[in-house]
Amino acid sequence: MASVTLLVNRKKHQVEVSSEETLLSVLRDRLDLTGTKYGCGEGQCGACTVLLDGKATRSCRTSAAEAAGKPITTIEGLETDGRLHPVQEAFLEAEAFQCGYCTPGMIVSAVALLASHANPTDEEIVGEMTGNVCRCGTYPRILQAVKKAARPARRGPAK
Repeated sequence: MASVTLLVNRKKHQVEVSSEETLLSVLRDRLDLTGTKYGCGEGQCGACTVLLDGKATRSCRTSAAEAAGKPITTIEGLETDGRLHPVQEAFLEAEAFQCGYCTPGMIVSAVALLASHANPTDEEIVGEMTGNVCRCGTYPRILQAVKKAARPARRGPAK
């Protein structure tokens, strides 16, 4: 076991972790941040996506020790002063979810996409979001939500 400092949603957390413990398990089981979901456990579905140093990262395949000292943003950390992030608002407006299990990972991936591509084409959105799986098949509404969030007047600062 090693003691590491994790900077999650702008707060420091000192945790004891084993070398093989994933960031996902620490977020969910130790820090009670359950918005980040366990999906496949292999980094293929995107349900566990968080921002690690501003980049969309599969927390199920990232060790907690690897994330030490880097800013981590989960779905819970996207809101600011009680206001949802524009991507979260766009997902609600477009009803871009059905069961909602994939939604946190989809939203976090969309935030990362829009931070690097301010006005992406449909093809760019699909290409960047391909690693996020929605078993309910709400992809058309997800595409609509990302496009809506990309409008310059809606976009807020990326975390």
